[in-house]
Amino acid sequence: MATATFPSRTREILDSLEATGQLKHLQMIEGPMDATVRIRGRGEVVCFCSNNYLGLANHPEVVEAAHEGLRRYGAGTASVRFICGTFDCHERLEERIARFYGVEASYTFTSCWNANEAIFPTLCEPGDMILSDEFNHASIIDGIRLAVSIKKGLLRGVYRHNDVASLREKLEEAQRTSARTGTIWVVTDGVFSMEGDIADLPALRTLCDEFGAMLVVDDSHATGVMGATGRGTHEHWGMAATQVDYFTGTLGKALGGAAGGYIAGSRDAINLLIQRGRPTLFSNALPCSVACSADKAIEVLMREPQRVRKLKDNVEYARAGIESSGFSVLKSPTAICPIIVHDTAKAISMSRKLLDLGVFVIGFGFPVVAEGHARLRVQISAAHERHHLDALQAALKQLHG
Repeated sequence: MATATFPSRTREILDSLEATGQLKHLQMIEGPMDATVRIRGRGEVVCFCSNNYLGLANHPEVVEAAHEGLRRYGAGTASVRFICGTFDCHERLEERIARFYGVEASYTFTSCWNANEAIFPTLCEPGDMILSDEFNHASIIDGIRLAVSIKKGLLRGVYRHNDVASLREKLEEAQRTSARTGTIWVVTDGVFSMEGDIADLPALRTLCDEFGAMLVVDDSHATGVMGATGRGTHEHWGMAATQVDYFTGTLGKALGGAAGGYIAGSRDAINLLIQRGRPTLFSNALPCSVACSADKAIEVLMREPQRVRKLKDNVEYARAGIESSGFSVLKSPTAICPIIVHDTAKAISMSRKLLDLGVFVIGFGFPVVAEGHARLRVQISAAHERHHLDALQAALKQLHG
């Protein structure tokens, strides 16, 4: 009889979500990701909910690179990296990522989630302490939880979002409680995915230097977006990449929009990840077709920094349009434009109404964001032209009524 509780419990949860207007419905896209997409049953709509920040997901060179990778290497790696799953396209991609950042080395994973699950359980030891921004991505949170469960005696703490004074308090506490030989790690998103705001990296670096701590930045939503050439949050602040100890990031957003993640930093740390990282030892390598397309996407970005400029211009125009339509958007220069509506059901309902108007924007609520902080998250791309941005403004004006 005990097994019967799970089906009834599951149905009760789903029925409750449906009754309160919080049930999410997957939209079926029948074609490539671009400024517009074709949705089953709706036709072509303007897409403002993709992470395709530079418009590279459907770039002809990027697509052809994936085709060539498939022809040359086949459909799958069929193995983990240390057995026989490392191909020369992985080596080329990792060398390019390292050059892009200006660091010693990088290593790729099937997702940035895997990268964040690898870095702390592998590099941290008992007696260390990890301090995390309270708004960090779920993959960072889960990576820290995993590390603490594996490495008994590894400590963790959370500081208030982007609050330097709160971090200082935690660092002082960590200095008192960590083992004398323990390392303190500070980890933050560069651009926070739900708020669209930016970590104060200069202040974090100053504190890390004062307390002898390591700084780790997940720059998934900043790489290709922030800084004059899209290097990320550190470039936005005028910092050298070497002022960040380790980067984690994704190949699935601005860098081609396919899949995959990476860690970039010192060669010794990368070598340790190759030797000890569980996601590298027990999970297949990044598909070669994806490695090839991501490599090409980074090449295009490095060759065409004007894509970053166009994105910035589009962001400024879109933010002004959102404000003029009657909505408030959280202030930031990033491509993430959140419109706070508080109630989850309201966010989902507004999203559906926008889709009826030919504009694809997703409403986010609990558990993606805290209760009472539901929002429409508008995301801007360099692929958008002015008429796409004008369509967004017109739909929002109609929604505001």
